[in-house]
Amino acid sequence: MRGHVPDELLEIADALLPGAPLDAARLARGGIHDVVLLPGVAAVRVSRRPAGAEALPRCTQVLRLIAAAGLPFAVPEPLTPVRMFGDRAAVAVSWIDGAGLREGEGDPGRIGELLRAVRELPVTPELRALLPAPREHHGSDNWASILADEVIPLFPAKWRDEGRRRLEEALALEPVPDSLVHGDLVGSNVHWSENGKLIGVLDWDRAHLFDPAIDAAFMAWHGWDNLRQAVDGQTYHRARVWDRTFGVDHLVAVLELAGRPLAHTESYVRHIVAWLEQHAR
Repeated sequence: MRGHVPDELLEIADALLPGAPLDAARLARGGIHDVVLLPGVAAVRVSRRPAGAEALPRCTQVLRLIAAAGLPFAVPEPLTPVRMFGDRAAVAVSWIDGAGLREGEGDPGRIGELLRAVRELPVTPELRALLPAPREHHGSDNWASILADEVIPLFPAKWRDEGRRRLEEALALEPVPDSLVHGDLVGSNVHWSENGKLIGVLDWDRAHLFDPAIDAAFMAWHGWDNLRQAVDGQTYHRARVWDRTFGVDHLVAVLELAGRPLAHTESYVRHIVAWLEQHAR
């Protein structure tokens, strides 16, 4: 181990970026990746499970296309091809300076500019082909059907009717055109400078095509009052509805399935019920 980074991961970082300084390496853990942070140089993403190894080439190409799209902030750009190291896939991406803001902090004007930039990014046919589009799936593969038929019936009895009511409220929202949605626009994924300027947005693994108010709900990390000032009234209302649909982070886990079956359903339900109990207080 060096700097709390396992030797195995340091060896992968060295193989991808020969000669890069490893003395200051730090380890971060994402949802499906270990990330070796080489400050000022790169971040090396290494899959932990087979699903992550399978998804990494697509996610890396999504990054490449978004980084080239001319957003007014930095996006991690792939520095290497995706390589396999045993059963783990890895790629090095460019370093993004700055840091996330603490919960409840943020300038509404800059929050609004960030949401608008993501929402208005033109989605090329090449990018569209790589992104999940939840509304394209119908029947049992539809996100709402998964929630209604597989998830809500497993809720404790006291939450089932409320769960159905919240889902119906979401389905009654006025349709809006699909746009690019980051899908995890919160906390340490959004880097700001010390003077509050937006520097870059990390971790686009959950990007998909859907209602941009999903990203607005994530940006409530900065406080719902801040969000209310950052977006128009309709977007704010939709963001509140999406968030009430069992927590926007849990909702995106279903939205990004894109026709695949829901795995670990009972664990997923436990997390939603815990969220409902916490936010009922």
